[in-house]
Formats: sequence, C-alpha cells, structure tokens
Amino acid sequence: MRTALSIAGSDSCGGAGIQADIKTMTMNGVYAMSAVTALTAQNTTGVTGIMEATPGFLEQQINMVFEDIRPDAVKIGMVSSSELIRVIADRLKFYKAENIVVDPVMVATSSARLIKTDAVKTLEAELFPIACVITPNISEAESLSGMEILSPDDMIKAAKTIFGKHGCSVLLKGGHSVNDANDLLYTSNGCTWFEGKRIDNPNTHGTGCTLSSAIAANLAKGFTLEMSVRRAKDYISHALAAMLDLGQGSGPMNHAFDLQGEFAKTAENI
Repeated sequence: MRTALSIAGSDSCGGAGIQADIKTMTMNGVYAMSAVTALTAQNTTGVTGIMEATPGFLEQQINMVFEDIRPDAVKIGMVSSSELIRVIADRLKFYKAENIVVDPVMVATSSARLIKTDAVKTLEAELFPIACVITPNISEAESLSGMEILSPDDMIKAAKTIFGKHGCSVLLKGGHSVNDANDLLYTSNGCTWFEGKRIDNPNTHGTGCTLSSAIAANLAKGFTLEMSVRRAKDYISHALAAMLDLGQGSGPMNHAFDLQGEFAKTAENI
C-alpha cells in the first residue's frame, strides 16, 4: 500500500488540517501518517487559540515516520513559525523526500491568521524550492507574487512570477471570486486550466487542505502531477456536492461521501 505523510496543524472540529488530511488520504487509497505542527482550538466559526509544537518534538515526529514507514508523498499545511519550517525543510532534505506538496496556509476560512509574518519568507526560502507543487489560493498568491489578482490573466501572471522566483510548479486556486472555481497549474511545460464545477455550498471549511492532500495521495500512487490535480478536483467536487451541513459557520465537506461497507452502516441500515 502506498503511503503519505501530512505535516500540518490539528483542527479540533475535524474539517481541516491533519484531520481533513487523514480522511482525504484514506479515501484516496493511501495509508495516512501525520506530524503535528500545532494544536488549534477552533470550530466552524473561528479559531480561538494556537499552541505550537516545539521544533525538537516536530523533528522527532518526522524522524520516527521516515525511519519506519517511508512516505511516498508529503503534504505540508499549516506551519506557523520560521523555526518549525526550518526543521521540516532540514528533515525532508535529509531523507530525500519525494512528491512534496506545500499548501501555503496563511489565513483560515474564518479569516484567522495562521502564520507569523516573518515565517512567510522562510516558507518561500526553505520549502518552495523542494516542493513538487505549491497550492496557493488567490489571497495567498497575491502575497507571494506581490500583485493584485482580479482576472484569469492576472492568475497566469502571478503563477508565472511565483514559478520564476522558486522553480516549483504552482496550482493557483481560482475559487468563485475570480473565475468560478477554475484552477491554474503552472509548470515548466506551461499552464493548464482545470475547470471546476460551481457547487452552491457555503460549507467550504478545509477545502484547501483537502485538495492538497488529495494531490499528494495521487502522486504517492504514481499519477502525474496533472492527473493528480484532476483526480483531486473531482474528489473535492463530490465531497462538496454531498452537501454536508454541520456547525454554525462555514462547515466541513463530507470527505467520506463514497464510504461504503459493513462498518459504515448506521443502526437504521442494519
């Protein structure tokens, strides 16, 4: 069985972060492992607290995973400080990790800031150069490219700028704000558009985490980057289309929309 490691923060309400990553990787057919960068106290309405792991303990988690069950892919999500980012980069280089997907998480769906300002530069310097692909949304891409993004043409310019600075492929997520959920993949071979289904679902908590984890899972299984993105977008479209409605804010999607079998049945179904 292929394996994937998520290095990210924990989400106490289960819709994003490590919890979303493990659900997504499992549903996409790989064995999921984790190294927790931080605990968060959050729900669908917001984040009230963040408690970081120490650099030493994060290093220990990563070492223990690689020394026993080597991941076929690595997804990196919320990392809030420069010290933690340097630990991750050092360990992944040491173990010659492959298929690294970086989701540059800066702000939660609820608008809470999840990374210290100085850490963004460290993220760019340490993790982007070793990434197979990074997956910024519009606001993150604006920060990384230094330009405003108001149109599909702007998306191409921003992705090209980020690719030129760091040399890693860029999946720029359009979302409904710019071009109706169409995403742009920019690689050394040029750009490819992935059309997204418009799904009228306000519950989008954890969509970025889910997409990047699905990409990592598919890379772990041997799919090309382009096919991994295509399969990941299909997965997230179905998860949103299941119209799960939990919580009082922007709720989670149904990661397990395709879960079948004896152990998934409810009492009413037996």
